[in-house]
Amino acid sequence: MTNPTSTTPTSGAPGALAGRREWTALGVLMLPLLLVSMDVSVLYFAIPSISADLEPSGTQQLWIFDIYAFVLAGLLMTMGSLGDRIGRRKLLLFGAAAFGTASVLAAYANSAEMLIAARAVLGIGGATLMPSTMAIIRTMFTDPGQRAKAIGMWSGVMTGGIALGSVMSGVLVQYFWWGSVFLINLPAMVLLLVLGPILLPESRNPEPGRFDLLSVPLSMAAVLPVIYGIKEIPSEGWKTEYVVSVLVGLVFAALFVHRQRTAKSPLISPALFRGRGFAPAVVLNLIASFGMLGSAYFTTQYLQSVLGKSSMEAALWALLPTVLVGVAAPVSAQLVQKGVDRAHVVSGGFVTAACGYGLLTLAGTDSLWLVLAGAGVLAAGIVTVMSQMMDLALGTVPVGNAGSASSLLETGAEFGGALGMAVLGSIGTAVYRQDIPAGVPTAAHETLGGALAVAGRLPDDAGQALARAAREAFTNGMQAAAIAGVILLLGAAALATATLRKVPVRETEEAPEAVAPEQATA
Repeated sequence: MTNPTSTTPTSGAPGALAGRREWTALGVLMLPLLLVSMDVSVLYFAIPSISADLEPSGTQQLWIFDIYAFVLAGLLMTMGSLGDRIGRRKLLLFGAAAFGTASVLAAYANSAEMLIAARAVLGIGGATLMPSTMAIIRTMFTDPGQRAKAIGMWSGVMTGGIALGSVMSGVLVQYFWWGSVFLINLPAMVLLLVLGPILLPESRNPEPGRFDLLSVPLSMAAVLPVIYGIKEIPSEGWKTEYVVSVLVGLVFAALFVHRQRTAKSPLISPALFRGRGFAPAVVLNLIASFGMLGSAYFTTQYLQSVLGKSSMEAALWALLPTVLVGVAAPVSAQLVQKGVDRAHVVSGGFVTAACGYGLLTLAGTDSLWLVLAGAGVLAAGIVTVMSQMMDLALGTVPVGNAGSASSLLETGAEFGGALGMAVLGSIGTAVYRQDIPAGVPTAAHETLGGALAVAGRLPDDAGQALARAAREAFTNGMQAAAIAGVILLLGAAALATATLRKVPVRETEEAPEAVAPEQATA
């Protein structure tokens, strides 16, 4: 007889076509995903108003910005594994309720401490929503072609939301008050809570084993110090405390890996890596995230500080490159569906992204359209890679472990993004400091923003000369970082060709981890 405590996909056997219900449910899932990704950047324009109203200290202001991303990254693996155990829909609805409640608390926060706490709860909610949405997509879309399209949409929404968040915050703050940037979350979360139980199937691993509580603090101790250290290095330099933070995180990462290999019921099962293609998918997805956020570190500063655009203008211009994102993932899915080797599609995505970096190497101090074109080509190539890697990873693991698999991919992407900003940012900073004229004040020697601030206090001719020299030095640094990006992504293209060639996309609903004994004999 069938085990009544375990649930399986409602879409039927592997390869069954999803219908209108599943595609409607996907639309419902896209709304909270969009808002979770927007929350990464939604404070860009709101922070001046928040500072005037709540008067946070410098440290508190940094935590208002960073606590969301830190909590999100630290809890992804925990929440992915928890969803596999208690049910992905159940966890998703819990996360939506937490996200909505925290949004209200953040909107009406009357102190910096209250806002920081609310942002932390938003991070918890975001950590439940991201792997749950991906795991539910794996459950609803068992046909490989349809799943690839759905994952392509997921990738496009995730990438576009980060760019849209800053623009949305600018519009809302201009016409309302800063709390409105949080209240926009409520309609989508209410819609999810109402329609989720009706449209979304429940699924879980029928034999998950006991939840390993010790792995939770180990995973957070591995992720948070590394993310913190490499996030601060681009702006603060290779200071001892940041290097130590990264090393401490790596020590806990080793302990976490050891725990997963020896525990009877690990948080992240080592069996995931037995599927051909899963390990390459995690690594290549990490490299893709490295390339994406490494470029964003420069392009956002270029638009504002080199070209002199206002924050709002820069955010609006930054939306243009995302147009190509909406095309890239569906096209790549069609190519794979029509029989093109996935290795060639992924390596082609990396080569395309490398061409985007190549365009950035040609930029001068007045190259708006060239930089936007480079950013667009880069984003299209990266989204091609990321959508294919998500599809490959989820297609080669048991459906019962879909939450854990997606959370591992997303955690790797968080690491890759932070590492990209740290490494490429450090290259750009080194070139900037080398090219800035000798004898300028320390603040001008450290960053472009510092140089422009100093220039504003100097007499006209001297100020203009310093600003011009600083912009040229920054652009030279961006060019050097872009050259490094080209080399990295071309290397990733070769790695993709070597590791993904002839890797099948095999459906594993009948794998031992995904089917309970009672189901296997029913």
